[in-house]
Amino acid sequence: MSQYDLVVIGAGSGGVRAARMAADFGARVAVIEDRYLGGTCVNVGCVPKKLYVYGSSFSEAITDASGYGWDLKHNGFNWSKLRDKKINEINRLNIIYDQLLSNSGAELFCGRGKIIDPHTVSVGTHNLTTQRILIATGGWPRISEMPGKELTKTSNEIFDLQELPDRILVVGGGYIAVEFAGIFAGLGVETTLSYRGPNLLKDFDREIVNQLIEEMKNKGVDVRLNHRVFGFEQVADGIRVDHSDNQDDDLLVDDVLMAVGRVPNTSNLGLENTAITTRLNGSIEVFDNFQTRESSIYAVGDVTGTMALTPVALAEGMALAKYLFADEPAAVVDYDLIPTTIFSQPNIGAIGLSEEEVISKGHHAKVFVSRFRPMKHTLSGRQEQSIFKLIVDAESDRILGLHMLSPDAGEILQGFGVALKAGATKSDFDRTIGIHPTAAEELVTMREPVRIIGG
Repeated sequence: MSQYDLVVIGAGSGGVRAARMAADFGARVAVIEDRYLGGTCVNVGCVPKKLYVYGSSFSEAITDASGYGWDLKHNGFNWSKLRDKKINEINRLNIIYDQLLSNSGAELFCGRGKIIDPHTVSVGTHNLTTQRILIATGGWPRISEMPGKELTKTSNEIFDLQELPDRILVVGGGYIAVEFAGIFAGLGVETTLSYRGPNLLKDFDREIVNQLIEEMKNKGVDVRLNHRVFGFEQVADGIRVDHSDNQDDDLLVDDVLMAVGRVPNTSNLGLENTAITTRLNGSIEVFDNFQTRESSIYAVGDVTGTMALTPVALAEGMALAKYLFADEPAAVVDYDLIPTTIFSQPNIGAIGLSEEEVISKGHHAKVFVSRFRPMKHTLSGRQEQSIFKLIVDAESDRILGLHMLSPDAGEILQGFGVALKAGATKSDFDRTIGIHPTAAEELVTMREPVRIIGG
């Protein structure tokens, strides 16, 4: 007889959700974690990042307050205070995750889990036998092989800098790079964002992203596209950044954040002792019900190469637990119309197809766009622009995509995400009375398309 019904490797969002629910359904569950409870999101991802976004935004808020009659003194920023309060909050969340697991009856083992065979996982001096294994080990920052890489930091280390640098280079063009460029610029750091490609955030609507780039530049970020970094060298005054194809672009900075993507965290898991197959990028192949090619082993979350979003991992873990231990006929997650937000400054919010995707898929569509300066800045004097965009199928009137660049875009988007999931049409939006004065009302007051696309 096996010790457990389920052994979960990885105590991140998906793993903990699956473990808790399985235990609540009466399964004997063990969870193995070698780093920290809560995974990337809680410890070195969305939670501390959002706290730092909040922290960095106060520099503008203090300045803007003068437009409303406030006479505030800006006595500078204390990095260590923000960092240490962040650490305390993450410690609090770690304790909560521990309690959630123990209260459910799941047993926690600290260490690196390694699969010995399809029904055995080793951790430390323990060999755990189990009916089923779940791999939920998430992702890990990609390390670029180049001279001086040891002088750089990844998103794992950047949250806990001992001192705030005067100058920083952020390398990359995705979520992490864009968000941290905004954070550091807001904290008063001379910030350069360097990306080898022609566009940031390649999977998002170009009109929205192009405006974000302009706003980032207005906030002091030196955005350099089509720039390739070749290496780093420690010199007396800092770190010299080598742009060998254009020496005029060489930089001198105090810190470098390499935000060049993430890879599945599968090293030293013992996959070679199973029939599990992986893709070229290292992600684990899963099939119906998140089952791998090894019938007793399942995988959920970032390690499978699905959308790298915490709510997606949570949904997958929940669906799997119901399937395995609550007689659900299948473990199914609907990946269509998942809303997402980039906590840039201002935020990007998006759900559905971008204008570029609509064209490539051959849709005939109407594009509605509203550009405006947020009401807050009519008195602050700041020239920041917001964009709200709807893409509507010309035949069915159904909304194919909703995109926005706006403060609090994530908060606005969640409710509209429900509407799109329910099949909302432009006519539904038109019949809805707006809340005035708000930014969100723009989405229900746009009447005339700015262009027709597709055919």
